[in-house]
Amino acid sequence: MISTKKAVYTLLTFISIWTFAITTTYAQFGTNYGSQSGKYKVDYGTPVEYTIAGIDVVGADFNDKNALINIAGFKVGEKIKIPGDAISKAVKKLWRLGIVGDVQINVTEIQGSDVYLQIALKERPKLSKFYFEGVKKGQAKTLTDKVQLVRGRIVTESMIRNTQNLIKAHYAEKGFKNTEVKIVREKDPVLANSVILRIDVNKNSKVKINELKLAGVEELTEKKVKRKLKKTKEKRFGRIFTPSKFIAEEYANDKKSLVEYYNEEGYRDAEIVRDSVYDVNQKLVNVEIDMYEGKRYYYRSINWTGNYKYTDEQLGRVLGISPGDVYNTTELNKRLSFNPNGADISALYMDDGYLFFNVTPVEVLVVGDSVDIEMRVFEGEQAYISKIIVNGNTKTSDHVVYREIRTLPGQKFSRADLIRTQRELSTLGYFDPETIDIQPKPNMSNGTVDIQYGLTEKANDQIELSGGWGGFYGFVGTVGLVFNNFSLRNVGDFSKWRPLPAGDGQRLQLRVQASGIQYQTYSVSFTEPWLGGRKPNSLTVSYNYSNQNSYSGNTKIGSLGINAATVALGRRLKWPDDWFTMSNSLSFMVYDLNNWFATGFGDYNNGKSYNFTFNTTISRNSIDQPTYPRRGSQVSLSISLTPPYSLFQDKDFSSPDITDEERYRWVEYNKWMFDNAWYQAIIGDLVLATRAHMGFLNAYNDAKGLGPFERFIMGGDGLTQQFALLGTETIGLRGYQNNSIVPYETNGLGGVVYNKFVMELRYPVSLNPSATIYVLGFMEGGNNWASFDEFNPFDLYKSAGFGARIFMPAFGMLGIDWAYGFDAPPGQRDISGSQFHFTIGQQLR
Repeated sequence: MISTKKAVYTLLTFISIWTFAITTTYAQFGTNYGSQSGKYKVDYGTPVEYTIAGIDVVGADFNDKNALINIAGFKVGEKIKIPGDAISKAVKKLWRLGIVGDVQINVTEIQGSDVYLQIALKERPKLSKFYFEGVKKGQAKTLTDKVQLVRGRIVTESMIRNTQNLIKAHYAEKGFKNTEVKIVREKDPVLANSVILRIDVNKNSKVKINELKLAGVEELTEKKVKRKLKKTKEKRFGRIFTPSKFIAEEYANDKKSLVEYYNEEGYRDAEIVRDSVYDVNQKLVNVEIDMYEGKRYYYRSINWTGNYKYTDEQLGRVLGISPGDVYNTTELNKRLSFNPNGADISALYMDDGYLFFNVTPVEVLVVGDSVDIEMRVFEGEQAYISKIIVNGNTKTSDHVVYREIRTLPGQKFSRADLIRTQRELSTLGYFDPETIDIQPKPNMSNGTVDIQYGLTEKANDQIELSGGWGGFYGFVGTVGLVFNNFSLRNVGDFSKWRPLPAGDGQRLQLRVQASGIQYQTYSVSFTEPWLGGRKPNSLTVSYNYSNQNSYSGNTKIGSLGINAATVALGRRLKWPDDWFTMSNSLSFMVYDLNNWFATGFGDYNNGKSYNFTFNTTISRNSIDQPTYPRRGSQVSLSISLTPPYSLFQDKDFSSPDITDEERYRWVEYNKWMFDNAWYQAIIGDLVLATRAHMGFLNAYNDAKGLGPFERFIMGGDGLTQQFALLGTETIGLRGYQNNSIVPYETNGLGGVVYNKFVMELRYPVSLNPSATIYVLGFMEGGNNWASFDEFNPFDLYKSAGFGARIFMPAFGMLGIDWAYGFDAPPGQRDISGSQFHFTIGQQLR
């Protein structure tokens, strides 16, 4: 043990040495910055004022010396106290530049009251280039984007540490917890004062969870608790969809979710009292979680105060929570503020103008396992809309946006109208639905609210460039242009051309298909969605011309020409609700056959057929957005009718004397089409999409029959084939070849009754408006019958598979699917088996 006398002696000696050192030191300034001493002694106890007679800079080979002197704040002729704050401030200013690694200010000479100063510094090198070792080319590109190193910047220790941390964090997010990053500085042999950074990355093995140990879990089963730890999974053979990997951030989120789950089950006092993560080895960790569950609580009473517009009973019915129910604050808040599956208390008030409404649930008493809740309501006054502000529509005209807005100045505020407006703006297709920002700006002093709509334009014009093998016709090329936000009135105003006149919400579509002299088709259509500008009544006009030629060698021996024109009027309905629309159209089509021999035509090879059709379609569309719908439905019933010419003609069409030219001169039929699609988000952005389709083609006169027109052909990708020009309805069925599901007895002509059922699970990879991508798995089944007597909705050709879709504004929706057909198509003995399909555009059926 050291004696007290010896300890005191040692302490006094240390104090004496320290006192001598600070009173007789050399001229060292900015010692925290590595200053060096000069040959002139300075008495730190007595500062002396000098006049700066000269300033020299050493070590600045690549920076302007005068600029450095100015930054330091020194000027020849100025007074300076040595020692004093001016020296330390100058050192700090130079250090903050970041271009030097060491700064020292020395006194080089003193002549009377004049002092000569020297700024000695060591310059940091600049970054000339960098490269990665230990990672693949694609990963190196990703890391380059992450670290954001800029050539020419000064290389500092902070830059090195930040780069290492960013790389480690990037790989930690992917489960590589033990990633090692070493950065080596290599002198650039070409550029002076520059270095090349070699970034060595060793990911090591992905860290997985060896064992997840739970303690204190008694009221709930371990299986349920572990299921709620969605990203924290034990290493187990066969785990595919949620592989085991330890990511610290996701583990923290899982712990929070676990406590929330307990709270939702009524355990309001539940908490994680301890948790631990420790290494088993370089590849595995163990996770331990110690829970305190507490008791399960129940509602004993729910009382309302401050409510005048609605009674306690009315509010209680909307709330839907009764005494005795499990205490669940998450469900309570959802039913108070926003319930996507039904009404909530806030909607009850806010849809009637009570924008300033607020309700606060307060626990007023907890007895045993029972909780008394008091709902403290502030109703406020009804708010009326003062102004509507729209920002971000740089391309789309204001009137196109305003006509879709349901919130109008002077109206009472309504939350339902805000939600509906957001949906209407999303379905236009002109704006990014993920970034539509609606901001109510209330003014409580006068009871009004301004509503601001923030929009982001997205490109929505599309170009189609495609080619394919058209069987008999060889290679068929397609060029198509779709302008979805066209402006006819701005055709003469070249300032509105982007690259064509745009902004009025009109749609112009141009399309050409050709295969040399054998096949050509040309189509054009124009749609005005608000005819007259006052009401949402749409007008569509379209024209199509197709020509097919058959050759024997170089000699043309036959042709089929088709001219078709359509005029359609549509309008939105208010009954049964305002999700409904109705469209009526008139179409006239002329088939001109000249020595044309084709399957299904029989002896009908020459002549003209006329198809005059009236179509009416009633549809209801409540989906939230068109590109990746998460909720809502689409229902459509379409009826196409031609005049029943044969009923007014004094002809016996059962007679063998009637030629096919007479029989099919006037095409007649009635056609019924039903389509239904339903979308529902299951968990997050995982969406279940189900569809059902049915079609029925009927003749007015059995003796005359239907002929070769308007029949159903099923199978494959659903794209209309280049040679299917007879008004045939092409119905897709993945897992089977194109046009393979056709009643065998019709000899390829097509069926008159079909149905189809589809179920898909969709999950988005990217919801970026420039490229929306999602993957899907599906099961579907369908069939096609030659007569209604044969129709059996349960006799289906079945398939299953998976695929992906990408929506790019310039090209529309593109898709690829792999499917396995479980049945043999009509007329074949072998099952369809594996098939790949490519799709273009949104497939209706």
